[in-house]
Amino acid sequence: MQFEAFDYLIPFVFAAIVLAFLPGPSLMYVLARTLNGGREAGVESTAGTAIGGMVHVLIAALGLSAVLANSIEIFSVIKFIGALYLVYLGIRTIFGTKASINSPVQVSKKGQLLYEGALTEVLNVKTALFFLAFIPQFVDPTTAAAPQFIALGIVCVFFNAVADLTVVFFATRLSALLDGESNFSHRLSYGSGGILVLLGIYTAFADVRK
Repeated sequence: MQFEAFDYLIPFVFAAIVLAFLPGPSLMYVLARTLNGGREAGVESTAGTAIGGMVHVLIAALGLSAVLANSIEIFSVIKFIGALYLVYLGIRTIFGTKASINSPVQVSKKGQLLYEGALTEVLNVKTALFFLAFIPQFVDPTTAAAPQFIALGIVCVFFNAVADLTVVFFATRLSALLDGESNFSHRLSYGSGGILVLLGIYTAFADVRK
């Protein structure tokens, strides 16, 4: 059956936007990084998670995500590695250099946050399974699937990045308003680190395949 473009493109874009702005691991990760390091850290982390998202798109387009979805052992190993990595980042944030909107913390980590964001998203098996479950519903079966999958995946990653940058904007504004308060930098580090630790615990015990 031949699909007309607008028969599936409009509902796909609408669904992609709604799903992108729903609170999830990527949004919470970017929020934590922004609260800890400011706008530059948030933007760099967003770029990292976008790169990680594209890795998942390519893997799913090649069909490897289906293997992940059907292998309990591989699924569990990757899930727990990702969970431990988030807990590690959270603990390091709590006990590391205290953040401030005007501090040089984000400058000293230039490039590192990009890598961490990408690795965090690559280890997020929920993203892999999301692409595998969501995108095929909008693929035209009468033409080559992989190019369509990649194109639709790029759209999803784009809207996810827009949602993350929206979080960066509002988190930066909130942090700037409170930055002058006593002990605010300590509360930022404890709060953002705590978010990462809780996110890691949630990732470890949540059944993301449901």
